[in-house]
Amino acid sequence: MKTITNLFFTLVLFWSGVIFAQFTNVQINDPASTSPEEVTIAINTANPQRLAGGANIAYSYRSTDGGITWSESVMSSSLGVWGDPSVIYDGLGNLYFAHLSNPSSGGYWIDRIVVQKSTDNGLTWSDGAGVGFSSPKNQDKEWLAVDLTGSAYDGNIYMTWTEFDNYGSSNSSDSSRILFSRSTDQGETWSVPVIVSDVSGDCIDSDNTTEGAVPAVGPNGEIYVSWAGPLGLMFDKSTDGGLTFGTDVFVSDIPGGWDYNVSGISRANGLPITACDASASPYGGNIYVNWSDQRNGTSDTDIFLAKSTDGGATWSAPKRVNNDFGNRQQFFTWMDVDQTNGFVYFVFYDRRNTTGNMTDVYVARSVDGCETFQNFKVNEVTFDTESGIFFGDYIDIAAHNGKVYPIWTKMDAPDLSVWTALIDDASLPVELISFFADRINNGIELFWKTVSETNNKGFEVERKKAKGESIWESVGFVEGAATSTETKSYSFSDENISGGKYKYRLKQIDFDGSFKYSEEIAVDLTLPGKFELEQNYPNPFGAASRSGNLQTTIGYSVPSIQLILSKESGDAERGQTIAGASGGPVNVSLKVYDVLGREIAALVDAAKPAGHYEINFNAGNLPSGIYFYRMKAGEFTDSRKMLLLK
Repeated sequence: MKTITNLFFTLVLFWSGVIFAQFTNVQINDPASTSPEEVTIAINTANPQRLAGGANIAYSYRSTDGGITWSESVMSSSLGVWGDPSVIYDGLGNLYFAHLSNPSSGGYWIDRIVVQKSTDNGLTWSDGAGVGFSSPKNQDKEWLAVDLTGSAYDGNIYMTWTEFDNYGSSNSSDSSRILFSRSTDQGETWSVPVIVSDVSGDCIDSDNTTEGAVPAVGPNGEIYVSWAGPLGLMFDKSTDGGLTFGTDVFVSDIPGGWDYNVSGISRANGLPITACDASASPYGGNIYVNWSDQRNGTSDTDIFLAKSTDGGATWSAPKRVNNDFGNRQQFFTWMDVDQTNGFVYFVFYDRRNTTGNMTDVYVARSVDGCETFQNFKVNEVTFDTESGIFFGDYIDIAAHNGKVYPIWTKMDAPDLSVWTALIDDASLPVELISFFADRINNGIELFWKTVSETNNKGFEVERKKAKGESIWESVGFVEGAATSTETKSYSFSDENISGGKYKYRLKQIDFDGSFKYSEEIAVDLTLPGKFELEQNYPNPFGAASRSGNLQTTIGYSVPSIQLILSKESGDAERGQTIAGASGGPVNVSLKVYDVLGREIAALVDAAKPAGHYEINFNAGNLPSGIYFYRMKAGEFTDSRKMLLLK
């Protein structure tokens, strides 16, 4: 643990999406349709202007202009259409729409998975192929993948899902399992399902049920899939086109389980998504598993990722994808890999900058094989949620050749709507991951770091008095790194400034003259610049001392500290919150001990705002001797000795 001295910092929540970017939001659904949820999206890599989407319970969406405009239709099939949509294109541009069944005759509720096919980008659809019928079992939560790698299995379509002996049953004789099926003839027929999971789960549809199987394809046609269940997050693979699967491999635990609660959401889950970098990038072959859980508290759901660089044999420790450091919720995550460059994108609902159940949508991006993550807000309108309205079980994201399309459900109670954001990776601006200040003598030292820059000429440093001034003045300029995907560190010294309260911001300027502003950080030179525990006075003290006083005074200082924030790690460790993470008071403890380390008195145990304090200690009931007093505030600790003479 590091003792923090002579520093004061301000809250840094600076990101291109948080502060700068305003991505174009497009409503996908017909406004007359007011109940769509559980959304899916796909890009036709043979014609990237063509996009497809879907939503519960039977909505199909199509775009022919890169997502600028959309049309909506309602799916129908003799086998029934009952939600859990998943859409995907094959390499020929054929579109597939998988969903649950509910036939009006000749079957029963979710008795099979149905895969319908369109050869005209969703204008018309086949009646669909039924997959996995096994009376009286139930088939649920399917997802599709397609081999586009040029391998021996190129063009194969794969699907994984959960089979229940009896959905919702608590009978110990009923179990659930992960199944797999493939089509080698463009969705016309499907293979007899293969059991993937070695260990079954229950049928309750909760933490001990095997669910969340999303298949992915490796660079040589491998098939990868992970899921959640009674053993945690598990993984398996096939190297023969799905004919056989191996032994399950443990990926991670899921503290609190995958079936958790989020306020304002009717039901929530942290079920995993599997993806693989099948590109020729330096990270080609990496396998990624993305999920959410509540290991950091029930009010602090976070997004996580584990990766394997050896074909799934071993897995990294969980890395945290969301880079906020507050006690807020991030939930319902999805992930996709841009197979043209290996960049990985995530989408999730996020409440880092809101209160109550107000919700935003964030995208995270990694360009280094999921070692670090950039976060940016993509929705234009923050929305509220109500638990009495079903919100669906997932969202989705698709990426190809630098074009990124997250898809999400927005709630305007009681109505729901489906939205996307049009993201061009090439236009993503400079991403600042930290911005803070250090008080040095009569000046201020500013520090900041970026993890990516695009056409960045540099940073103009601006300052103004916190009160009484409305005009920012430029106090210096620091050259940028032009275009870079590496971490860059910058600093600037503002010297010989008079006491007072100031604000600083960065004006990031592109080579074309366009510019964007960072968040402001506040600096108060009138307050202490460091934690400090002072020597008591008088000392010695007591009846036999020169002062003859049984009372002594202890002084201490609390600096203007709000938050020390590092967005560089991206792993499962929390940001290092030292004191007053909300920008408010600091929790201070000041206690007195005897020479044996026994606590004698607790003088302070309270939250204190920045300032200088004094407290009196009366030793009237104590014997003569040496005593110690210790102050703790966040990671700051200091002790001093005092002498009592009676």
